[in-house]
Amino acid sequence: MKRDKILQRLREEGCRITKQRRILLDIILEEECSCCKEIYYKAVKKDARIGTATVYRMIHTLEEIGAINRKNIYQIMDGKKEKGELEDACQVELEDGTVYKLSASKWNLIIAEGLKACGYLEKEAVQNITIKSCTSYIEEKTKK
Repeated sequence: MKRDKILQRLREEGCRITKQRRILLDIILEEECSCCKEIYYKAVKKDARIGTATVYRMIHTLEEIGAINRKNIYQIMDGKKEKGELEDACQVELEDGTVYKLSASKWNLIIAEGLKACGYLEKEAVQNITIKSCTSYIEEKTKK
């Protein structure tokens, strides 16, 4: 998405377009930053009032609207899924038989929000998730 499209999408989501958000968006669009800290250091040079929480919230919001990909934070998405992104990375089945098929980015978002809600995650981002299947867990326990 280009800058104007991203700003329009943010407005549609109810976000105010502040000077700080514009600065952060410009840094993400114009510079190759590999992490939130790098964006923060560049932003603080332009406006000392920008805090790390503002950067993390903006990154989260941009990811939610599909403007960026957290795996490669500065990669601006063109409205399409990233090549190779797993569309059905995770399948969750509920007791009532309801099945949800989740993309890799959606699964990552759900895990991050759950970790935040439980107090395990504050400002940092989830880097990797490893899940053992129930079968391998049972096999591991019975070997001991």
